[in-house]
Amino acid sequence: MSKVAVVYWSGTGNTEAMAKAVEEGAKGAGAEVSVIAPSDFDTSKVAEFDAIAFGCPAMGNEVLEESEFDPMFTGIESALKDKKIALFGSYGWGDGQWMRDWEDRCKAAGAVLAVESVMANNDPDADAVANCKALGAALA
Repeated sequence: MSKVAVVYWSGTGNTEAMAKAVEEGAKGAGAEVSVIAPSDFDTSKVAEFDAIAFGCPAMGNEVLEESEFDPMFTGIESALKDKKIALFGSYGWGDGQWMRDWEDRCKAAGAVLAVESVMANNDPDADAVANCKALGAALA
């Protein structure tokens, strides 16, 4: 059984809804899933999981949340080399530049993006929820 972590930050509940769908998809595919807040995740935890789904909405000028999520992610980036990961998050404006920038950071760190990232414009619709479930299953 694979071990999957779902590490996310949510301000309005949209990314949280996506995280729940990721968790459901991974569990449905047979994985043992741990849902973890960014404040409880660090480099020492990366090796405990076969795969990690990271979720964060776009904030400000299309950047990751700056007080809790981005500092955690910056701290673990070097530990992501060859790690199977996936990204998801919601946004309310812009065109998804924060996700493209985030994917570039992950690739530069040597992480393995296992599946296409999932973005939802505000509240995730049925397609976004289905895509999040598929993302979770792909990590299982």
